[in-house]
Amino acid sequence: MGVYNVHERLLAAKGSEVGALIDSLSGGTQDRLWPHESWPALKLDGPLAVGASGGHGPVRYTVAAYVPGTWIRFAFSGPRGFHGFHEFAALPVDEERTVLRHTLSMKTSGLARLSWPLAFRWMHDACLEDSLDCAELACTGTVARPGCWTPYVHLLRALARWGRTY
Repeated sequence: MGVYNVHERLLAAKGSEVGALIDSLSGGTQDRLWPHESWPALKLDGPLAVGASGGHGPVRYTVAAYVPGTWIRFAFSGPRGFHGFHEFAALPVDEERTVLRHTLSMKTSGLARLSWPLAFRWMHDACLEDSLDCAELACTGTVARPGCWTPYVHLLRALARWGRTY
């Protein structure tokens, strides 16, 4: 199964400001893009650079390409059956506005043909909207329309928490 999933937000910020958010990924408490308070933290085995590996929750990847202040691409190494990448890009529209885009492009195989549409997709979409909320808050000090988790996302998160306790 082919998957192409895009989330983006037009931010009232210069390209350099939005690019700095990308550069802060995996910076622990300095990370202003990843919604680490609500989702498993994005962790890498070293500084943000090509070759660094890590992930968040059960999703594993390696930094495949990185242009500081502009773009980063992560190549999947897990879960099994995820073949492709996800990336963040800062795309300036003009001097004062920038689109922050997250793209996921992959093919699924094996059990991932079921786990992506039944679980991962829903969690991914909620997490990415939360990430874009983090970006908007960091750039403007407010979020015009905060994301809202669906009841299904709440259920999946509860099941994930329950599964970790046993």
